[in-house]
Amino acid sequence: MAFGDNFLKQGVDAINKVNVSEFVDKGKDILNNAQGFLDTQADFLGKSIEGVTSSLFGKLKRTKNTLSKFTDGKLDINKTPSSVKFSGDGKNKGPEDLDWRVSLSIPDNVKKIMTGSKTLLDPLKSTGGKLVFPYTPTVLVGHSAQWNPMQPVHTNYPFYAYENSRVDQLTITADFYVQNEQEAEYWVAAVHYLRTMTKMAYGGESPDRGQPPPVVYLNGYGDFTFKNVPVIINNFQFDLKREIDYISTKLPQTADSQGVGAYAWAPTESLLTIGVTPQYSRTKQTQFNLKDYIQNGGTTGKGFI
Repeated sequence: MAFGDNFLKQGVDAINKVNVSEFVDKGKDILNNAQGFLDTQADFLGKSIEGVTSSLFGKLKRTKNTLSKFTDGKLDINKTPSSVKFSGDGKNKGPEDLDWRVSLSIPDNVKKIMTGSKTLLDPLKSTGGKLVFPYTPTVLVGHSAQWNPMQPVHTNYPFYAYENSRVDQLTITADFYVQNEQEAEYWVAAVHYLRTMTKMAYGGESPDRGQPPPVVYLNGYGDFTFKNVPVIINNFQFDLKREIDYISTKLPQTADSQGVGAYAWAPTESLLTIGVTPQYSRTKQTQFNLKDYIQNGGTTGKGFI
């Protein structure tokens, strides 16, 4: 018999015996035990929810196509969903080739610095040495062909002379959710990566001094959408909302000479917006082949989109 039914029965028995004091005592006992039961259940429920997420899976936004990346309630940023295990062109592909997540590469000169010492970018090593967006971003892509209108006199309609074609700036809008220190470190690394990729090599002991911000490679969605597309990062922005929680993380890689680490606070929910533009060299543009582009999508290692 449930504890509530048992106490209720004893209370009814007390009433039947017209023992008012005993009835009052039983009633108090019921209330006290019921409150204890509710407190216990609430505590258990609270801990269960806290173990999975502190913000209801990012207000339920993360539940779409992201649950497969969670292990014990924590985001596994290096985990690839099973749905990407396809054969493509029939050849054997490694795990990196099957990873359809949107990513931006790290230039070789930056990798050399990362190899020689600890940096704020080190968390990106856990995702193959590149910035991987842990949640599927929105990517806005535009293509255009420029035609110059020529309007001879005494004509109703202009003639259009072709000038050039271009891929417009791509806009990547990515949600970032942070639930623990590891994810907070990755958020810090992602922001620092974007800051770094929009800086030229200038002053001090900067390698390759005088060089502009580097060209990086955009990948995502397999072989025929973004495959090693050379891009420049034109701009980026991120928000720091006031109505959400922040998670702290210790950054030992920024320790001073006394070994005291620095701390950073990452928002549990933020939005990164990045503008990138394809940047093809003159040499690479001369390798463009319309026949190959039609047949193979221009993906034979040249990154044309």
